[in-house]
Amino acid sequence: MKHPLNVALIGYGYAGATFHAPLIKDVAGMTLSTIATSSPDKALRDFPLARVVAHPDDAINSPEVELVVLATPNTTHYPLARQALLANKHVVVEKPFTVTLAEAQDLVQLANDKQLLLSVFHNRRWDNDFLTVKRCIDSGVLGPIHTYEVHFDRYRPDVRARWREQNLPGSGSLYDLGSHLIDQALLLFGMPLSVSADLQKQRSGAEANDYFHLVLGYPERRVILHSSMLVGAPGPHFQLHGSLGSLIKYGMDPQEDALKQGVRPSGPLWGIEAPDQHAHLTRMQDGAACTLRIETVAGNYGAYYHAIHAALRGGGTVPVDAADALKVIAVIEAAVASHAQQRTVSLGV
Repeated sequence: MKHPLNVALIGYGYAGATFHAPLIKDVAGMTLSTIATSSPDKALRDFPLARVVAHPDDAINSPEVELVVLATPNTTHYPLARQALLANKHVVVEKPFTVTLAEAQDLVQLANDKQLLLSVFHNRRWDNDFLTVKRCIDSGVLGPIHTYEVHFDRYRPDVRARWREQNLPGSGSLYDLGSHLIDQALLLFGMPLSVSADLQKQRSGAEANDYFHLVLGYPERRVILHSSMLVGAPGPHFQLHGSLGSLIKYGMDPQEDALKQGVRPSGPLWGIEAPDQHAHLTRMQDGAACTLRIETVAGNYGAYYHAIHAALRGGGTVPVDAADALKVIAVIEAAVASHAQQRTVSLGV
């Protein structure tokens, strides 16, 4: 019988407590043995058997820890991941992978040299709507896709006093929500040939960008990725148009809200949404439009850590390879350059 996989979680703020900790807890054979946090009372209340420490070094250097999970501010991802890899630990990093492409390249090389697992928590690969979109594309029901448009819009008019919204490297919505949308697009279509971006600070008092509009260029396709914090009445989340039809999907995946409410990710109704949130597929038949309701695939954030456990116990592949996450950072850097230079930037693929 294989011994439990002991995990150290560094950071017990929103991402650590809401996403990582409950998903790790739900995997048989995984133990959240150590938590490094400045909020020990909260961590001990949720995980009374865990060893709670104040400094990341105490978690990284613990002999019993095999996997280190980083749910810390973006500027700390690179130094902490590097420290953990040098200590011969496998590493999971909260998105975005790093702040710069050079940092991402260095970590990927180090992990390869030391033959250690390095993965990035791009959990929205397991959103119910994205899984539905991917299934429709893979089935060919839409034909070749010529326009793919995704909006991740919210109404949050007040700037919050948190590091994600401060004038810091890697802050702002492009690194935050943009990381998810770019990763999904690259998973579907691969690297684009070019990036054109418009980044804005739309809210009063904003220090970091809270609006982005990206156009990823492919030979016969345009991928449009958009987000704003000042949208009171969001439109479709996904809009896909192909040679055979169109797919429109409203609403957001319910898993984040369920996790915030303390629902276990292995419950029977996990990732299921109401029929009125289902996508609609429109195809032309005999010159007339025919629209069908497409049942949403159940979302499954838990699949990520189940796959991490399998990869480290010899039974599976890494769910999000760091080399894939590196490409997301490359697109983000190209988007920043595009906005600064007011031009379309070639990625030289």
